[in-house]
Amino acid sequence: MGLGGRGLGGNGRACADCHMDADAFQLSPADVEARFQAMSTTGADDPLFRPVDADDLDAKGTMASDYSNLRENGLIRIRLTLPTNIKLVDPASCNTDGVPAPCDTANTYVVSAATFTDVWRSVPSVLNVKLTGQDPQAAAWPRGPNAQGGYQLDGRVDTLANQAQGALTNHAETTTPADPATLADIAAYESGLLTGPEPALDDLEATGKKVFARACGQCHSGPGLARGQPGATPQFMFGLSDDETSCPPPVDTASPPRWSYAPCPPSLARNERTYEISFPDGATQRRTTSDPGRALLSGYVDWAYVDPASPACLHQPCGLPVSDDWQKLEVAPLHGISKTAPYFHNNSAATLEDVVVHYEEFYKHVATRDLPTPLPFIISTDGIHADRPNVPAERDALVAYLKRL
Repeated sequence: MGLGGRGLGGNGRACADCHMDADAFQLSPADVEARFQAMSTTGADDPLFRPVDADDLDAKGTMASDYSNLRENGLIRIRLTLPTNIKLVDPASCNTDGVPAPCDTANTYVVSAATFTDVWRSVPSVLNVKLTGQDPQAAAWPRGPNAQGGYQLDGRVDTLANQAQGALTNHAETTTPADPATLADIAAYESGLLTGPEPALDDLEATGKKVFARACGQCHSGPGLARGQPGATPQFMFGLSDDETSCPPPVDTASPPRWSYAPCPPSLARNERTYEISFPDGATQRRTTSDPGRALLSGYVDWAYVDPASPACLHQPCGLPVSDDWQKLEVAPLHGISKTAPYFHNNSAATLEDVVVHYEEFYKHVATRDLPTPLPFIISTDGIHADRPNVPAERDALVAYLKRL
């Protein structure tokens, strides 16, 4: 029986109900659907399916039974308290000249009284989780919580033991805290889930590793590094980034478009919410996203991604896209990634090729920005040349290398 059913007052879930050991300790949409069909066919209860992760939880409470996000996307509900300067917009209130309109552009709208929001995130593998979390170097991010790294996709938890208790409380719905020894045992078990060293590479894979070191290694690098270093083994790091995988993706209005992300399918687009953000001088701005990321922890959002001294910075703060917390999530460890499809925080990339294609477009988008000199590390290895982007001619090699990790 799961910890959620061993005197803790829970709903019967165990860690393994979501982190499936038969599938690299993660949860994929295929896993979920197979289990749902088995439950429907046999009538046997599966503790994965509980109202806490049903789409109709708020409407139906304990009778909720719509598991669309879980079944179609492999996503679970994360309920977070809203910062004081970020509010949800009531979608039914958005109108322009009396006609319903998108909430981020509507002339009239009403801010919801809700004090929390729901975001839908994947269940990441706990393989190699020991090598994530806090790093010993100076803070890699200017704001907490856990500026040197943490657990969960947004780094909001400081230790594996506290992460385990949070999962029991929020997902197994336990009402009694687990004893410290049990939490320590869970943390110790997770710490032993390590993948093997990088295998020998053939010529194509070795070429892909060189592409990886240039295009990806500045974020995905050795343990404890806030930035990649020459010669570092490309496996793990703490850092935060907006990889533009939340919905809706940025759309280029130029013709022809300079970059072009795959549109979000309806199954993911339904998780979009519009937020009103208040700035220190009283100005407000609306943004639509399926996941504000670390901004839900700190409330720190730039008005615009421009130089703070630029006339385009109508309200402070402003800065480069790496300077605020909007849509920022932890950089994922990649060792073992060949075993953990689908990818990204919302399972939006089905294959490693999809991941690589996404970053080809990501770099195109970065290149359109008004970048300072020297060029930032995200696009340049030397501050002079925009030489980091991976390009289609390198795709096969890069994918081949990722499949060996």
